[in-house]
Amino acid sequence: MTALTLVAHALTPALRGLVLGGDAEPDPAGLAAARELKVEGTRELSADAVFAGPEVAAVRTAEALGLTPVVEPALRDREYGDWSGRGLEELLGADPERVTAWLERPHTATPGGESENDVLTRVADWLGDLGEQYGERRTVVAVVHPAVVRAAVLYVLDAPAESLRHVDVRPLARVRLSLHEGSWSLAFG
Repeated sequence: MTALTLVAHALTPALRGLVLGGDAEPDPAGLAAARELKVEGTRELSADAVFAGPEVAAVRTAEALGLTPVVEPALRDREYGDWSGRGLEELLGADPERVTAWLERPHTATPGGESENDVLTRVADWLGDLGEQYGERRTVVAVVHPAVVRAAVLYVLDAPAESLRHVDVRPLARVRLSLHEGSWSLAFG
């Protein structure tokens, strides 16, 4: 069995301001909270393998957790294309109909960006590769953008992309998954 702990990276100004995409530095307070994060009664996460999304916040959060991650491009945040780096309020003011349609239909991509289904597929492919690579009993940690945690949860639950709005992932949230005989499950306890 492979055990995977997904950790959402520390809070960034972009997350706080509902800015799409970008590569913002994590807040100092978020990194301090990551240093104090306890998992399974210990002060540090330990794993056979550690990954991070390519965002600065993911890598810095992993380091604050005492981990040395391998940067994995497949674990990147959703690509927002032309809307990357722009705040949701700004976009709603500039093109409310298009933004509202995008928010209501997760199968729709932003101009030049990815749809939620694209992210789900990318994360599902990574989980499949991880299962093949670590078929034995392994412990894996991945520090990623909250969007990647949401995608993993939707994939494991076989939930449609429309369920995205029902999964709230806050900075430094942890989700545990387990792989047994080729099938991923949410792991509680």
